[in-house]
Amino acid sequence: MLDWMDTGYCLLEMIRDADGHPIDYRFVDLNPAFVRHTGLQDALGCRIRELRPDHEQHWFDIYDAVARTGEPVRFRNVAAALGRTFEVSAFRVGGEGSREVVALFSDVTAQEAAEANAQASERTLAAERNRLRTLVDHLPVGVSFIAPDGQTALSNPAFRTFFPGEVASNADLERTGAAHQAYPPAPVAQLAESALAGEPTLEQRICLHPPGGEPRWTRISGIPVEEDGHVAGAILTVLDVDEQVRASDALQRQAEGLESEVARRTADRDRIWRLARDLMLVARLDGTVNAINPAWSALLGWHEDRLIGTNLLDLVHPEDLDVTIREVQALGAGRSVLAFENRCRAADGSYRVLAWTAVPADGLIHAVARDVTDLRARALALHQAEEQLRQAQKMEAVGQLTGGVAHDFNNMLTIIRSSTDLLRRPDLPEARRRRYIDAIAETSDRAAKLTGQLLAFARRQALKPEVFDMGDRVAAMDDMLRSIVGPRVRIVTDLACGGCFVEADRSQFETALINMAANARDAMDGDGELHISVRALDHKPMIRGHASTGGRFVALSVTDSGSGIAPERIAQVFEPFFTTKEVGRGTGLGLSQVYGFAKQSGGDVDVASTPGQGACFTLYLPNVDAALVPARMAPRATATTPGGGRRVLVVEDNLDVGTFSTQILQDLGYETRWAANAKEALALLGGGLTVDAVFSDVVMPGMSGVELGEEIRRRWPDLPVILTSGYSHVLAEEGRHGFELLQKPYAIEELSRLLARMVPLEGQPDG
Repeated sequence: MLDWMDTGYCLLEMIRDADGHPIDYRFVDLNPAFVRHTGLQDALGCRIRELRPDHEQHWFDIYDAVARTGEPVRFRNVAAALGRTFEVSAFRVGGEGSREVVALFSDVTAQEAAEANAQASERTLAAERNRLRTLVDHLPVGVSFIAPDGQTALSNPAFRTFFPGEVASNADLERTGAAHQAYPPAPVAQLAESALAGEPTLEQRICLHPPGGEPRWTRISGIPVEEDGHVAGAILTVLDVDEQVRASDALQRQAEGLESEVARRTADRDRIWRLARDLMLVARLDGTVNAINPAWSALLGWHEDRLIGTNLLDLVHPEDLDVTIREVQALGAGRSVLAFENRCRAADGSYRVLAWTAVPADGLIHAVARDVTDLRARALALHQAEEQLRQAQKMEAVGQLTGGVAHDFNNMLTIIRSSTDLLRRPDLPEARRRRYIDAIAETSDRAAKLTGQLLAFARRQALKPEVFDMGDRVAAMDDMLRSIVGPRVRIVTDLACGGCFVEADRSQFETALINMAANARDAMDGDGELHISVRALDHKPMIRGHASTGGRFVALSVTDSGSGIAPERIAQVFEPFFTTKEVGRGTGLGLSQVYGFAKQSGGDVDVASTPGQGACFTLYLPNVDAALVPARMAPRATATTPGGGRRVLVVEDNLDVGTFSTQILQDLGYETRWAANAKEALALLGGGLTVDAVFSDVVMPGMSGVELGEEIRRRWPDLPVILTSGYSHVLAEEGRHGFELLQKPYAIEELSRLLARMVPLEGQPDG
């Protein structure tokens, strides 16, 4: 029987040492199941330690205890080497003192795995139940499960806040000791009954929540739970929807209000459409008229039945058709038209000027037009009147300017004419002859200064800009300024301005400062205090209504303690020949030179004054980097330099000036050739004429001197070109284009120095 058992069987005999202590066990008998379970094929008659040297000691301890006490032992052991789990039963055979032990082995590996799986499933199910209960307990929705008998099987805290008489489950009843209660009466009981009967229900009503609290809208539902075709319970849910219901009611009221507002606005729009005096139009994107308001009939004589379905472009004046089509195309592209005028034909054939505003929307053009025909006629009349007024003012200014220039030039010409008449006397002493010649030279310089001031005001002078420190330049003029204002005027300066570099004509800047100082001196009657300051600014302030300008500027302020300027005179102080001084005490051109120089140099000039408290004139020039300051040039020679036979081509269209210029150059020792215009000069140079320099006027018919210089620079880049001009708008607006410029009237010494520097003799240093 043992051979057919599935349980492994072995009979072990204890082996003792000489002292009677157990040291091993021998297999006395075993069955095939034992061999299958242990894999020990030849174990019969062998010792355990021979077959399994690694056999665990606790096995021997168990066998020893069984043999010694006779008490059977049953335990479960994992045979790691075999990967199996066995349930082992061991007992002693024979009476006390017997050395034989029987061990029975049952393979319970599969059973143990099944038990482990069952325990794991139970733990997983318990965890799932715990998670589900936690989820349900924390839901904002009240949930309760009703068993088929109508008793509460489960409810969460949110449900119990609505119905505190209910408990979660029978387990809760036992835990709390509360008596079992039936489900609360209607409405919840009715919902439960309907759900258990298989009918889903949903109600929304006002309940007191919490019980005894304020009325709140509540949504309650009952849902049948079906299993195997029959109702196995019901789920009840309860949710506080008071805020949603009230918000929905508010939205409904708002929607009703909006609907009413839309109706009101629609009525208002319809009234505006009917009563508006402006033309209103709805048209397709190709210009076809869909709707017009009654104003079309009142203003242009067109009725709806005449225009609807026609194209609005048919009414546009032929001269305005192209621009109108472009605006319609812009509307078709989705762009609004905010300011557009054209002429449209009225029913009587006349044309009216319409100012349009139009927007595209929903594939249509919505437009409003105002009849501005009379407004444009009045604007045209006003413009013509303003033009006439400006012309009259211009003529008045020209008259004032002409009178001032004529007065000053006639005075100068009187001196020159009288001096030349006296120079013709044969018996004139040498001292008087020199005095008359000096008078002519000084008067010529005054005339040149006068024209320079006029050109400066008109911003037509040819400037020679260079970079310099304004504070250093003002400091260098200290002695000159003190001699101009006189000993009774105390000058106070504040010139501590780091990096106050400007790029301007230094000579014109000095003239501007002198003019400002002289004006201040006269305002103080030669007795007072004059403050001169230089400071750097990060912007130019608003001047005479013009907006402030960003960027770096340097400001030169000249403040006097004189009588000040009346407010009504402020706007006139920079006009040429305007002066409040007595006759003979000024030309009225000083401040106009400052104004013109500032404007032409990219800056401005402003004045602030309070009658009786003096005036402050401030010159603003753009600030530049110190890195632009040029290297110091060697001082120029002051005497004339002989020409030494060098050849100069003179280009001058004026016969008298051309003759005089060539004569001067010949007297200086130059060989000259004269061309009457730029075209002739280029022909001479292209024909093989060899010269050392070209001396050309700027203002000539045809090609100007600047254009001639550019052409010579392109074709003969090594040939020096010197320009001369009394006035040129090209030079004033565009600069010298890199050419040397000699201002008319010029002195022989100036021409000689310039030629000597531009065309030095061999062995003579340049400059």
